Amino acid sequence: MDFTLREWKDSDLESLTKHANNYNIARFLTDGFPYPYTIAAGERFLSKIAIQKPAQIFAIDVHGEAVGSIGIFPQTDIHSKNAEMGYWLSEEYWGHGIMPRAIKEIVEYGFITFDINRIFARPFGTNIQSQRVLEKAGFVLEAELEKVLYKNGEYLDELIYAKRRND
Repeated sequence: MDFTLREWKDSDLESLTKHANNYNIARFLTDGFPYPYTIAAGERFLSKIAIQKPAQIFAIDVHGEAVGSIGIFPQTDIHSKNAEMGYWLSEEYWGHGIMPRAIKEIVEYGFITFDINRIFARPFGTNIQSQRVLEKAGFVLEAELEKVLYKNGEYLDELIYAKRRND
């Protein structure tokens, strides 16, 4: 399925709240991604990212509609040569091969745009789909941390996948 990565626009608010308001997405993200995902949450998100230069968070656009998001977040201090990557995609588009290609695009953008040598992602141990997507995109499992996350009343494992500039 064809898609593009592009900067978010204020006019994406309706599609953002439509696709983000899904428990099956929120259950695998930090508590900073609310459920239910309201219009107010969408407005906060869009106003926050509007000031980022260079852009760090992009809309995943299918047929002119923002159906997901992917971002790269450079770290600071002694971690400054690293960037974390995060993403989500509307459940309606799962299984269409979009996310491995979106990850490859954002990795290329990250290494070109930021002075980093490593990009990492931290999926939950229970998020098998995300682990497979990262592996398809060339990421390698570096660590598995047992029961370090607390989400929805349960302790979960956190996995750390990474890709290095010269991989």
